[in-house]
Amino acid sequence: MSEPGLVRSAGGVVLRQNDVLLIRVSDLKGRPIWSFPKGRLDAGETPAQAAVREVLEETGWRCRIEADLSTSEYWFQRDGRRFRKTVVWFRMSPLEQSGVPDGEVEEVQWVNRQEALGRLSYASDVALLSQALAHGPCG
Repeated sequence: MSEPGLVRSAGGVVLRQNDVLLIRVSDLKGRPIWSFPKGRLDAGETPAQAAVREVLEETGWRCRIEADLSTSEYWFQRDGRRFRKTVVWFRMSPLEQSGVPDGEVEEVQWVNRQEALGRLSYASDVALLSQALAHGPCG
């Protein structure tokens, strides 16, 4: 069996007043997944730089990091190979809409915080949003 691959990613929980910025993608079985924007670190990029870039690419929103959040880790399998993915998360506030979402994302939506807690597909994302909200208001 081959060595597991390592994937380093970063992402953002973007808060604006009472709203949270969510993205919708589809899993490998075509089911809708509501989550937060995230993506792989480019060569030489810090997690903070990657998070800001990925949020802009996936949502069209340029954002500022307000606080560090937790790091999540999980395993996934692709083409018969196991990968361990580490995602460094940041709490962000929006500065301006300065682009359009890239093709990786099917939908971008500002959602009321309470609705977001019910819409998020993964319990780990619910916990992450709760952590971000516990920091108090952004800005």
